[in-house]
Amino acid sequence: MNIRNYNAKEAIVFRKTKEPFGGLSNMASGYALYINEVIIPSSEHLYQAMRYPTNPEIQFEIINQDNAMKAKMISNKYKAQYSRPDWEKIQIKVMRWVLEIKLAQNWDKFSAILKETQNKSIVEYATDNKIWGAKPINNDELVGVNALGRLLMELREKYISENNRIFCVNPPDVPALLLYNQHIDIICDDMIIDYHNESLLEDSLV
Repeated sequence: MNIRNYNAKEAIVFRKTKEPFGGLSNMASGYALYINEVIIPSSEHLYQAMRYPTNPEIQFEIINQDNAMKAKMISNKYKAQYSRPDWEKIQIKVMRWVLEIKLAQNWDKFSAILKETQNKSIVEYATDNKIWGAKPINNDELVGVNALGRLLMELREKYISENNRIFCVNPPDVPALLLYNQHIDIICDDMIIDYHNESLLEDSLV
């Protein structure tokens, strides 16, 4: 993905989860996922766990954090030594898959936010030059790859604009897509349980 420029006044720019459009962030709570009979608190938890397919103990530690920022911090602690070597090549594919699951398993809530963005550019506000967001260079302009924002716009175009409810999500074309040593296959809505039940989610984090 190449670097792009965005007009801040004409785009949907999200940063903090409690701000408007905060649900677009992978850090947002209230969008739990259900993979291989495992309840995962957020899309960030799942994304970070996929970095360590051959280290189920690291995946367990990540998934059992009570918020997404802690999950990311745990992942950062291990990535220099244990991250899968092809992560930089596959991370976009993994993120696209994670976002599709977030939409499929939280359709009413997440599709409503995406619909509210209309046809505007979606931009994750960044303070560095990493690929996921865009960094402000003045009061009116942001510059960056904005990979997360572009994947969200792709999701909006494919499913929201076309009114195409997503029920099943195929695994990305990457080797060793594992959770706790189990391969992850197609994820369909008949696999979804009531993961919004708070007591059930709390039990899964014990």
